[in-house]
Amino acid sequence: MILKRLQVTTPQVGLKTNSYIVCDEESKEAMVVDPGGEPERIAETLDILGAKLKYIFITHCHADHIGGIEKLKTLKGGKILISRADSEGLYNPEINLDYYIDTKVAELEADSRVDDNDLIHIGNIEFRVIATPGHTKGGLCLYSEKHGFVFTGDTLFSGTWGRTDLPTGSFPEIIESITERLMPLPDDTIVYPGHGKITMIQDERNIYLELKPKDF
Repeated sequence: MILKRLQVTTPQVGLKTNSYIVCDEESKEAMVVDPGGEPERIAETLDILGAKLKYIFITHCHADHIGGIEKLKTLKGGKILISRADSEGLYNPEINLDYYIDTKVAELEADSRVDDNDLIHIGNIEFRVIATPGHTKGGLCLYSEKHGFVFTGDTLFSGTWGRTDLPTGSFPEIIESITERLMPLPDDTIVYPGHGKITMIQDERNIYLELKPKDF
C-alpha cells in the first residue's frame, strides 16, 4: 500500500487541507480523500505513482474539502463517494459554504452515496465507512482495520474536535461520534485528520474520557 498526504491550499484564503492518496501497489487502483484544492498537483502525484483513480471519497461537504473535485474528475476520472446526508452539500452553497471561504465550488452530483458500515475496496485494501455526524450531519470517517489507520475529516483532530457552529453541525453529535465510534478503535490506530498533524487514537482518548459522565 502507498499512502500520500498532500496539504493542498484552498484558493483565495490560503487554507491548508489534508488530502490523501491511497494506492494499492499491485493493482494500481487508487482513492483520493478530500481533494480540497490543487487538483493538478493531486493528478500529477497520481501520474507519478502510475495510479488509476477509482474513487474520490468525501468525508464531508465543506468547500475546503471538495473544491478540487471537478477538475480532478476531469483529469483523472474516479467516482465521487459521499454520505447521503451530505450529498446535497455538493451543490448547495448554503451547506458547503463556498462563499464563506471566498471560493466557488462547481455544482456536483455524487456517483454513489455511502452509508455506515459500507465496505470500499481499492485493489486488495479494504475500508469500512464510519458515520460520524457532528461537524456536518453526514460526516464520515474511513477505517482500514488491516493497515491500522483512519481518515477522520474534520471530526477528530490532534488535541481537539471539529467545529460545530456551522450549518448542520451539532456539538452533542460530534462528541458522541468520537467517543462511541472512534475511541473504541485500537490504541495504535493512526489518525489522519482533515487539517493539522497526524495523531493516534491512544493520544486522544484521555481528552474524551474527561467528557464522559462520572459514576460518582
